[in-house]
Amino acid sequence: MVARIDNLVTSGTFSLDGGTWDVDNNVWIVGDDAEVVVIDPAHDAKAIANAVAGRTVRAVLLTHGHDDHIRAVAGFRDLVGAPVYLNPADNMLWDAVFPDGAPDQDIADGDRFEVAGTTLVALHTPGHSPGSTSFYAEDLGVVFTGDTLFNGGPGATGRSYSDYPTIVASIRDRLLTLPEETVVKTGHGEDTTIAAEKPALPEWEAKV
Repeated sequence: MVARIDNLVTSGTFSLDGGTWDVDNNVWIVGDDAEVVVIDPAHDAKAIANAVAGRTVRAVLLTHGHDDHIRAVAGFRDLVGAPVYLNPADNMLWDAVFPDGAPDQDIADGDRFEVAGTTLVALHTPGHSPGSTSFYAEDLGVVFTGDTLFNGGPGATGRSYSDYPTIVASIRDRLLTLPEETVVKTGHGEDTTIAAEKPALPEWEAKV
């Protein structure tokens, strides 16, 4: 059986630098009828566990440490008994939400995660946050970009720990080099493709 991708949209808030905003987040479940990995289980641990539906969760992969992406992670980990992975460059964001706990494992560039015959490769794509990480599944033709690349351009860089030139470099060097037909599965909003986003690169670079 070929791995499939399930999407659940959950709603909640994002808080940083003294502000709070309502947000809808994409939760991605990759696997088959027996096992999955879950990417960014945001806001509603019980609803995501229900979507997993008793399958073995091999790993919880976090694209970055902003609170909308991680606040429900501890509860979800308790429900499914899976290890949580985060790039340690975002540990300060994790600590702001969970000062008394820690992720189970670090993510490093090039790490590989196997599930249901599919391999997800970690691509360090900093800029939205220092530890932002995308996950590329070549055989599925998709990349999960978190808040690094959206349908329409780079993720936000106007808050603490973010940097616009860095996110543009990450997109240019790590994402737009993927095959043009690669589908981009984002942290918020609709899918896009590498081909659809590549023509705007000069415009983004001009703002650096």
